[in-house]
Amino acid sequence: MTITITEKDNSGVITEKLSESWNNTGVNKGDTLLLHSSLSGFMRRYKLKNIHLTPDIILESFLKAIGEKGTLLLPTFNFEFTKGRTFDVRYSVSETGILTETARKRIDSVRTAHPLFSFAVLGHQREKFASLENYTAFGKDSPFELLYQLDGKIAALDIAGENCMTFYHYAEEKENAPNRYHKKFKGLYIDINGNESIREFDLYARKLDMRVETDVKPMEEYLWSKGYYTGNRPGEGNCLHVIKARKVYEEAAALIKEGRSLNMLYKIGNEF
Repeated sequence: MTITITEKDNSGVITEKLSESWNNTGVNKGDTLLLHSSLSGFMRRYKLKNIHLTPDIILESFLKAIGEKGTLLLPTFNFEFTKGRTFDVRYSVSETGILTETARKRIDSVRTAHPLFSFAVLGHQREKFASLENYTAFGKDSPFELLYQLDGKIAALDIAGENCMTFYHYAEEKENAPNRYHKKFKGLYIDINGNESIREFDLYARKLDMRVETDVKPMEEYLWSKGYYTGNRPGEGNCLHVIKARKVYEEAAALIKEGRSLNMLYKIGNEF
């Protein structure tokens, strides 16, 4: 079913139409949904039709699509901590796009605690995510684990999975993938109450001595070929595609256990 937004539609109608479009693509009421996005091209295509979308409208449309019992996660990743700079969970900006920063600033959102891989969370289960004090970025104490336990979904709006699917790293850590190792970062951290302390965190990082480069495009194409994604590629249709998080984990874990993750989840780069 094609849903057409016109320049005569007000913001409320646009929100409703976008929400219906997401529902038609695999987002359901009550979902726990991790949303990746790239809005520049998406919004530009509408602007050319004299339709002026805003990040707030898009965010509201996803909240409407998942309903009151749904939960929405957006990545608010920030990598300044790795450079020796202070991370403030209240104010450190998201480096993963305007939609994520819009979510972070909302009064009804909470932010998970890891200084590198944090999430803004809105909706029904937000307090479960807020209560996490994860030492690891991708491990069993992380939002990725909770997303898995809640049988959540992962959606990408106008961005290819190979450019955003960090959930693969959760599978790599859980299955002790050979291309990564536990790297520690320590620095000044400011918590939600404004308390300052020196804290250490863990990241399951690429083995640079092996010249490991993340390259999950082959895996993404495999998931598409098996029909695990619903929806559309970037620039096509409503530009949204959706997949169950557990399916991503199952397929990635199988590769790792069977020793087949090289050239599916990562590659070995050239030596410089």
